[in-house]
Amino acid sequence: MDGLSRRKMLFAGGTLGAFGALSVASPAGARSLWTWAPSGSVAGAGAGLDPEWVWDEEADRLVAAVLDRGGVAEVNAALREWTRNDQPPPAGLPADLRDFMERARRLPAWADRGKLETAAEFNKSRGLYLNLLNGVGGGMLSTAIPREARSVYHSKGGADMEDRVAKTSLLGFAVGALNAYRPDGDVIVQAVKTRLVHAAVRHLLPKSPGWSRTSGGQTVPISQADLLVTWHSLPTYTMRKLLEWKVPVTPAESEGYLHVWQVTAHLLGIRDEYIPATWDAADAQYRQVLDPILGPTPEGVELTDILLGQLAEQTSPGGVDRPLVNALARYLVGDEVADWDGIPREPFWERAIATAWPKLVAFREKLIPLPLVPPLAWTIDEAARQYILFYLTKGRGTRIEIPETNRPG
Repeated sequence: MDGLSRRKMLFAGGTLGAFGALSVASPAGARSLWTWAPSGSVAGAGAGLDPEWVWDEEADRLVAAVLDRGGVAEVNAALREWTRNDQPPPAGLPADLRDFMERARRLPAWADRGKLETAAEFNKSRGLYLNLLNGVGGGMLSTAIPREARSVYHSKGGADMEDRVAKTSLLGFAVGALNAYRPDGDVIVQAVKTRLVHAAVRHLLPKSPGWSRTSGGQTVPISQADLLVTWHSLPTYTMRKLLEWKVPVTPAESEGYLHVWQVTAHLLGIRDEYIPATWDAADAQYRQVLDPILGPTPEGVELTDILLGQLAEQTSPGGVDRPLVNALARYLVGDEVADWDGIPREPFWERAIATAWPKLVAFREKLIPLPLVPPLAWTIDEAARQYILFYLTKGRGTRIEIPETNRPG
């Protein structure tokens, strides 16, 4: 069963049966015709090509060459020395790859330093919500994205989800850091490294029998459409939830938060003609690329169980609080996605969270304007982030590195 447990297969199978082969065998059955206009992008124009058939040509070619000549270990060793935004790519890299990375790490001409600083301050005061939504909420959404769940499960990272989550957290935490796009930050480094990882997965994953059997006809993973789907599962989903929770967000904060993710999307290799210029444009794209493709997979159910188990272990060794974690996940993504993910119902905790969370948000928002609250809140949030990374890596630390194989077995 390619490592999937029989119990998870049976659980997911019952749900999959309701959707038939459409969500498994044919991408056309899960996607609508691409109609989003490039006039709504940060570029303001574009060819209008369906992102389903666009990848990352230069990065893919360069990383494939590294893999084919067996140079991954040397490249990863060089990349370990690259840790800050103001550092050029290491000299030890192949010249063509280094030249590409030098270009890839440059901020787009439309990047606005003022907006990036506003986003950092927004993260400082609202870090609790943003980390919860980008981490737990976005994680549960990702396991209900069939292609993403299958790609994660069958790639190398799927065999060690603690390390996989830690690597993903490096990028997420870098985006939300106070110094994210300052010289001493590292979001540029983590984004470009992630772009290289995506290129490696595109080269490797088609060779995986497990992925090929479940890819729904897709022959090359992580298209621009897939990247957009993942992107929307983070900032667009998060902003929707903040508004739903009635968290006060000023126009400047809203614009700044969108901007930090726009710039990050560019660094991840998403073409400017696909990056939404406004929240209205983002919502329209979200409805086209994310809503229609959500659904259940055996891999998604398996990964959800692992992720929630990890979260329970972080909060209480031994998993005592797993019912609370299940209920929190359900609250964040809603019953439909939670059912697809195979998250058990927890009636007591679901009622408790639904009652308490709005009151907690209201109480916290009354405190935010007080002078010492944002710095103190940030200190607590930062400590939590460091603990999560320490827990996931068993204190060994981790790095975003190019994989050289798929999931073994």
